[in-house]
Amino acid sequence: MYGFAPRTLLLAVAAGCAVFAGGVRAAAPIADARIEVFKAGRELRVYSGDALRKTYRIGLGSNPVPPKRRQGDRATPEGRYFISHRNPRSQFYLSLGVSYPNADDAERGLREKRITKTQRDRIVRAIDAHRPPPADTALGGDIFVHGRGSGSDWTWGCIALDDADMKELYGSIDVGTPITIRP
Repeated sequence: MYGFAPRTLLLAVAAGCAVFAGGVRAAAPIADARIEVFKAGRELRVYSGDALRKTYRIGLGSNPVPPKRRQGDRATPEGRYFISHRNPRSQFYLSLGVSYPNADDAERGLREKRITKTQRDRIVRAIDAHRPPPADTALGGDIFVHGRGSGSDWTWGCIALDDADMKELYGSIDVGTPITIRP
């Protein structure tokens, strides 16, 4: 009826599902990947071990110079994090969650009396378990690497790429990938 043998049609459907299951996966993940972000240079670099694989232009939070310290400051964090989760249905095209706040951010927040010991402990437990940290404290959260444009510093603290670049990055980075954000 359709001009395909049932087995051929089944294989074609299965291949299509493999490409789109769980979001965009255009290429195999980069082995031994790590990400470094250079805020001053507006660059995101992807490495495989010590080998530079790709450099992307980025936009930052609308308060791009200082490191993130609190909810609503529109600053992009600085420090060592990891990709905590993937969102194929992001309102900003595609997104990779950044594990902000990390344990260092939580300790600083406790010292500065921005968060309680209980909140600090919740953040540290999430980081130790390699889960997304809570975003419901005065430190803020929900920091992502996402699409929708790198032409200016427009986000609330996230790292923005052009959509085509985000599609490529999203397809090559796994949860758990280290990301270091530098001034």
